[in-house]
Amino acid sequence: MKETPVPAPSVNLLPSGPTEPLDALGLKVACSNCNLRELCMPVGLTAEELTRIDEVVATRRKIKRGAILFRNGEAFLSLFAIRTGFFKTCVTAEDGRDQVTGFQMAGEIIGLDGIVNDHHTCDAVALEDAEVCVMPFDRIGDLSRDVNALQHHVHRIMSREIVREHGVMLLLGSMRAEERLAAFLLNLVQRLHARGFSRHELVLRMTREEIGSYLGLKLETVSRTFSKFVEDGIVEVRQRHVRILDTDTLRSIVNRQAGV
Repeated sequence: MKETPVPAPSVNLLPSGPTEPLDALGLKVACSNCNLRELCMPVGLTAEELTRIDEVVATRRKIKRGAILFRNGEAFLSLFAIRTGFFKTCVTAEDGRDQVTGFQMAGEIIGLDGIVNDHHTCDAVALEDAEVCVMPFDRIGDLSRDVNALQHHVHRIMSREIVREHGVMLLLGSMRAEERLAAFLLNLVQRLHARGFSRHELVLRMTREEIGSYLGLKLETVSRTFSKFVEDGIVEVRQRHVRILDTDTLRSIVNRQAGV
């Protein structure tokens, strides 16, 4: 039975010319007035520097649930700061199936995959109605040379992606199913809490099949592991809502693989 679940893992494992013409949904937005500014923009900027960044991040786009933000092979022109909503990134495997490579939420930057070869290497799909700020990469590069804090921030974001990739390799290479799902849930709660949400309750935004694709597990294994967590009193699941009842036990499950 398919349900709509959650985003990316990482406890200590993972810390995620214009684009197509902006129609009536392309709106002026100011970073200086955004409540997510501290999550996706450097702190300590002067008023003048904020104004210059506002000029770069000039528009935002609304993306409908199921719509594509960018496709594998598409020319890389912009980074996107997620204002609202969730996305998944995925690639098509040789057998035609979609392989989920990550989940991204509000306050995170998406599109970094395109920097290396000037084209995107995955599809980015909205898991719910979403809104993104469009940041043309050439203009970010120009401004970074003048605003050191912005250059440092871009480097931090790229470094975080490298750490995340290493975390995924560890997750898929050495963890059992329980450990993978526990890490996944803890990571999601940590990321949501940084955005002002509960430490213990969350709404799952993607299907269990998508979670399995990301974690390298079969759908049946994901469902069975969720059921075990429920039976053991670790979580409570009601449709798309998950309540974590025993955070310490989830952490101990993850730490078990490290011999802690």
